[in-house]
Amino acid sequence: MAGKRPIKVLVAKMGLDGHDRGAMVLCRAFRDAGMEVIYSGLFATPKRVAQIAEDEDVDAVAMSLLNGAHNTLFPRVVGELGRRGMRDVLVMGGGIIPESDRRGLEKRGLNGVFGPGTPLPGIIDHVRKNVKRR
Repeated sequence: MAGKRPIKVLVAKMGLDGHDRGAMVLCRAFRDAGMEVIYSGLFATPKRVAQIAEDEDVDAVAMSLLNGAHNTLFPRVVGELGRRGMRDVLVMGGGIIPESDRRGLEKRGLNGVFGPGTPLPGIIDHVRKNVKRR
């Protein structure tokens, strides 16, 4: 792996969701797996998430949302990234997401939708297998 930079992941919290424990657990897990991690902070907008992703040249965006706005906010991030020409960025979402919403989110551009209790090694493995290195 000499000469390659680590996978860079943006962990994002959007909307009026002030619960960030899961996001912090993800940040630590990605870091401990050798990835570079950027955290958006609380209450980011989809445009802000896309701007951070562009500014930081990330390989993946991992969004955490617990307030039920996933069908609105997650696809908006995908759209914002697309408008910036960042269609190769791996976009994942997690949180309290009903099973019935997962397929729709995947059809709208998410590659990975994870719920509470998903084993962290599985998420890390998903990132490693699906990131498109540039």
